[in-house]
Amino acid sequence: MRKSAFSGWRRRGVLFGVVVLLLCVAAYWGYAQGRPPPVPAKQKLFDGAATYYRRVYYTPRMMIAHVLVVDMKAGGVRLLVTPPDHAEGPPLDARTTSQFLEEFDLQMAVNGDGFYPWWSHGPLDYYPQPGDPVTPNGFAASGGKVYAEGEDPILYVGRRNTLSFRRPSKVIQAIGGDRYLVLNGAPLPGLDDSVREPRTAVGFNKNSRWLILVVVDGRQPFYSEGATFLELANILIAHGAHFGMSLDGGGSSTMVIESEDGRPRVLNSPIDQHIPGRERAVANHLGVYIGR
Repeated sequence: MRKSAFSGWRRRGVLFGVVVLLLCVAAYWGYAQGRPPPVPAKQKLFDGAATYYRRVYYTPRMMIAHVLVVDMKAGGVRLLVTPPDHAEGPPLDARTTSQFLEEFDLQMAVNGDGFYPWWSHGPLDYYPQPGDPVTPNGFAASGGKVYAEGEDPILYVGRRNTLSFRRPSKVIQAIGGDRYLVLNGAPLPGLDDSVREPRTAVGFNKNSRWLILVVVDGRQPFYSEGATFLELANILIAHGAHFGMSLDGGGSSTMVIESEDGRPRVLNSPIDQHIPGRERAVANHLGVYIGR
């Protein structure tokens, strides 16, 4: 009788464990719906002109990074910084990254520099909404026209698709950022390694053939908590960056590509207004056009 009772309790314990495991899996599946699956991925895009990587880090905590590595020597590759909408006053009308990609017929895009004005006091009290006038925090140029002034860091795009942090004689495209992350293939000394947030970064290799775009999801417990600036620098370096800088992060961090049906496809999980998957309207962006 004792052995039979023990066996019965053991079966119930196993059954209870299986039920709890299934409930946990179901709960996590529901929590992750609408977001990229938290599994590593690699995909060639646009006839090999770019490669997408989804990197999943399980320790010391969950973190998901999305990386686009673009061959600047591939046929038809050009970069575009959001052109100005106005000659006077705030130069830009806010757009989501998806709207930017679709409006300018691009194949890839990430959010750009920080901007002002901006506030977020709740779902009914926030700025900007799409179409609202905004100004980037730093330097910006598009199509040879400088429309905002600012200090370093600044990414410059030259006439022949060259990438540099040094200002060329003729500015074609340029976008300001938050801070330098990588110089001469190493993380900038003193980068913070404690604060974890959603992040966006741009980098390039020593001869500027390869453009590296990174977006790290964050503020989403049990899915992706975000990256520190040091971690962000190391992700750039792991994908070949010799130089790199951060762009605007937080709820602005977004990476988009053109899908096979021509519509924007968001690769990451933005977190505007604390809502996973919600894109924020921002000032400028960095886009990639691939003539095919």
